[in-house]
Amino acid sequence: MTRKERYDFVIQYFMDNNPAADTELVYRNPYELLVAVILSAQCTDKRVNMITSSFFLRFPDARSLAVARTGEVYELIKSCSYPNNKTKNLIGMARTLTEDFNGRVPSGIQELQTLPGVGRKTANVMASVVFNKPAMAVDTHVFRVAARIGLTCNAKTPLEAERQLVRYIPENLISKAHHWFILHGRYVCTARKPVCGSCGLRSHCSHYRKFKNQ
Repeated sequence: MTRKERYDFVIQYFMDNNPAADTELVYRNPYELLVAVILSAQCTDKRVNMITSSFFLRFPDARSLAVARTGEVYELIKSCSYPNNKTKNLIGMARTLTEDFNGRVPSGIQELQTLPGVGRKTANVMASVVFNKPAMAVDTHVFRVAARIGLTCNAKTPLEAERQLVRYIPENLISKAHHWFILHGRYVCTARKPVCGSCGLRSHCSHYRKFKNQ
């Protein structure tokens, strides 16, 4: 089986079974999604949504968050992972948005990465979800699923995986594919006990073939 054949099968499978894949984070505008994605590092979307429901009542925009007290932000997000670091990044992000971008979230990936707490993965999420750009955000789910299926080969870093994925996925499907892989990794191809027996991709999955032959 060629790599293209594997990609074609995987893409068609998801097109047939999850054509409307989207983020599970709850947001109403770019600022809210940016806050949610920063909070989501090493934290479940379910937990983040619980936090942001109260957070956005207190800090509805970048300008209000930019002048927030550290302790107040911490109290609102302390149930997520790494609350001290995320508190610092959220306030820093809001200040940079206010001072450098007039309170508006920029659409460029390079500009987004100038914001505290925003790395390439977060920037790609924002670019693809909010601004409809063909950006592939590679988190732990995407990295794991792509490697197991055999869509990536010997990728050592998220950037290497990203470059391989965008080479084979049609540009108009790149942002959707990001959600396909995340949701598949979250509910089927889990880290410790993947549900291979009920996975519709197993006939074309490198990991399943190795597991079956052991």
